[in-house]
Amino acid sequence: MSDLLINGTLREAADGRTYANVNPATEQVIGQAPDATRSDVDAAVGAARRAFDDLAWSQDHAFRSRCLGQLHDGIRAEQEDLRRILIDEAGVPVALTHSIWLDTIIDSITYWAELAESYPYEVQIAARETLAGVSSKRMVAREPVGVIAAITPWNYPLPLNIFKVAAALAAGCTAVLKPAPDTPWSGTELGRIIAERTDIPAGVVNVVTAADPLIGEALVRDPRVDMITFTGSTEVGKRIMASAANNLTRVCLELGGKSANIILDDADLPSLAAGIAGVCAHAGQGCALPTRLLLPRSRYEEGVAIAQAAFESVSCGDPNDPNIVVGPVINARQRERILNLIEMGRQEARILVGGGAPASMPVGYYVEPTLFCDVAPDAVIAQEEIFGPVLVVIPYDDDDHAVEIANNSIYGLSGAVHGADVDRAMGIARRLRTGTVGINGGAWLAADTPFGGYKQSGMGRELGTEGFAEFLETKSIALPA
Repeated sequence: MSDLLINGTLREAADGRTYANVNPATEQVIGQAPDATRSDVDAAVGAARRAFDDLAWSQDHAFRSRCLGQLHDGIRAEQEDLRRILIDEAGVPVALTHSIWLDTIIDSITYWAELAESYPYEVQIAARETLAGVSSKRMVAREPVGVIAAITPWNYPLPLNIFKVAAALAAGCTAVLKPAPDTPWSGTELGRIIAERTDIPAGVVNVVTAADPLIGEALVRDPRVDMITFTGSTEVGKRIMASAANNLTRVCLELGGKSANIILDDADLPSLAAGIAGVCAHAGQGCALPTRLLLPRSRYEEGVAIAQAAFESVSCGDPNDPNIVVGPVINARQRERILNLIEMGRQEARILVGGGAPASMPVGYYVEPTLFCDVAPDAVIAQEEIFGPVLVVIPYDDDDHAVEIANNSIYGLSGAVHGADVDRAMGIARRLRTGTVGINGGAWLAADTPFGGYKQSGMGRELGTEGFAEFLETKSIALPA
């Protein structure tokens, strides 16, 4: 079921060690994953380095495009097996796998396949006398960065593996992918598909899995790595950035969030119920979910009642059940962290729904959908990224106050605004210090739309031409006119 991919070969770890892959819904071991050593990481980086330096991969745009098309077809052919993996190792409810966790993501690969050929890698600048007093014609060339270390999380394992690897390959880079320890098969199966179903040359993509998340430190510190792209917690992102500084390695970081959903006083509140409860999808394990609900005081009680009814209608359960969208959280450690934060919240605010682990589900890492109201903007549960099915409701006085509360966060990843007056909602959206904003249910996630955050939500962008450009260096070339 699971092998490392190093230099075109599917194999076990150097010392043969494995670790258990655990189903978070059943707490049962579903199989084993290779437990890579530092020597495996060294071999993977070496293979990526040689592939970039010695092969024509970085120069052959058409070949890269064709290979990405093969990757798209290969993933599509094994779609149902990948769906099973997402349910079993990540606890993703089957209903969600028909959306951005799997089905709608696959076709995004064609975006990078097309971009590999269509991107303007060279731009001419008209001849003129330069500051050196020499009349010159110039060209700006965009070239691949080189070897990419892609370190991915467990909440959107397959989509983020695809986003990072496909974009890097399209740009002409080579890659070492290190998936999260909790979701190894979402990485190793991608590696197997690349090895078995595409013409991507040996060494261009390498996949290493390990039980110890710190094995990624070897990747981060390796001077042969030209860029690190990481999605995960802000705490870990800071450590990666500090380690990367030793070699001045480029970093692209997509980190935590505590996004605000601002409901304006002219909004159609009843129609927003489903969206309010949507923060519980995949047990609230999404960095861009709007986990702070801001309600105008003039409609506060009405909004709280709607939110309460919405949360009471949501139940967590077996991710194999097509009617369930709230499955387990990823592991016991994460569940304990969420429950501890909920207990802290009891001291700061009023809890209306949930508040613990469901007594009816003693097996599995489940947390009840939990709703807090009367939350102060500076409360711990209003500031800390909980990463569970928890929503906090905060009242505000007017538009300026709503913006102030929304921006009162170390994070700036996403946000939402709802209101009848679209111009007013747009004006508020422009004032939010955040990388993405949805207005009245508008959805920004797509292959051609850049995604990333302000402040401690990260740096750099994924997706879109902006995300593609993260994997390119800029070179200026001048000739006499």
